[in-house]
Amino acid sequence: MVVPGDCEEISPILSMVGNKWTVLAILILSEGPKRYNQMRREIETISQRMLTVTLRGLERDGFIVRRVITDRAPPQVEYSLSPMGEAVVPLLFSLCDWSARHVAKIAENRRVFDSQRASDPCV
Repeated sequence: MVVPGDCEEISPILSMVGNKWTVLAILILSEGPKRYNQMRREIETISQRMLTVTLRGLERDGFIVRRVITDRAPPQVEYSLSPMGEAVVPLLFSLCDWSARHVAKIAENRRVFDSQRASDPCV
């Protein structure tokens, strides 16, 4: 099998796109533009720092657009998907769907593997 692209170049991109916070942020923004605090409420388990780091990384890589709304007091910041961000949404939904369909089997495989490893004297 030939992997498209240079592995050294695409590995960091795959790591970023596969990050749980990145996936959640992109999927939330797939519903439409959101302000920071809206996103923080929707991703209940994310820290303020991690959301900030995630959004900066997505903006840096061109997946999202950050817009400052200055005609309000105080000014507000809104995030939305760029065309590249919109293009990755169907792929993420497919991966989420695959994960949901296989989560029970993966859990069972892990249970079997772990029990076999625990009883193997050579490990």
